[in-house]
Amino acid sequence: MMKIAVISDIHGNLPALETAVTDLKTWQPDQVIVNGDIVNRGPKSRECLQLIREKQVQDGWIVLRGNHEDFVVGCGSPDTPHSGPRFEIIRFACWAHQQLNGEISFLKKLPDQFSWLAPDGSEFRVTHASMRNNRDGIYHNAPDEEIRPQITPAPAVFVTGHTHRPFIRQVDNTLIVNAGSIGTPFDKDTRPSYGRFTWQENDGWRAEIVRLDYDHNLIEQDYVATGFLSEAGPLTQLMLVELRKGRGLIYRWGTLYEKAILAGEITVEESVRRLLAEEDNLPYLGAPGWNL
Repeated sequence: MMKIAVISDIHGNLPALETAVTDLKTWQPDQVIVNGDIVNRGPKSRECLQLIREKQVQDGWIVLRGNHEDFVVGCGSPDTPHSGPRFEIIRFACWAHQQLNGEISFLKKLPDQFSWLAPDGSEFRVTHASMRNNRDGIYHNAPDEEIRPQITPAPAVFVTGHTHRPFIRQVDNTLIVNAGSIGTPFDKDTRPSYGRFTWQENDGWRAEIVRLDYDHNLIEQDYVATGFLSEAGPLTQLMLVELRKGRGLIYRWGTLYEKAILAGEITVEESVRRLLAEEDNLPYLGAPGWNL
């Protein structure tokens, strides 16, 4: 039997990552794949990346690139703004870039996908989002005709992440699994999730999603202790509420306010305050974040 674990979308959440590492020690997979977005959107990108690199060296973990690795690398570009509305929008990523410092060259070299052929010739493939690019998310309720080009050429098992919403579904002869998110789940369940996969000669491929409990107070303390909440811009307030809700907010914020911010009609701080003042977010406010 072959046992493979896939973890994804850690986003600088060290307590959640450490919980997953402990669970993996118990399950003892033959291979662990880290499916991108180790860094950014959270307070401990450097520490998470260092832990992953230790596991890569010691235990042979395979590390792939996600869109947030690209995002942070891009903050080192000569045309990256250092002030004004555009800077405020990417300020949290620039903060992560500064924290990572000498690790940027490692991020640049990460591969986009991993593939393994089982003894029966069936392919197990992992990539952060889809075969088109690492921002092209696959959703559980998308029609088959929309998903087919996202996984072409279709393997026996296709493992994705990016959306922070775990699921298992079949499209034609392909088992598609989103392993969810270690750091910031968006399916209303705040527990980290990862994917367990097994191949056996008589049974072929099997997959399950595992959820883990951890102390959320630890990640909230990290938001304060690292300076992430106070130094990385107002959008970190939304990220903290995302953690508490188990739902994404940044996409909603961008749809409502990004154009107005770039046009100078509203500041990032005011846009965040307006979004947090919406009724569905009010129950999740309070220290260490804003209390409107």
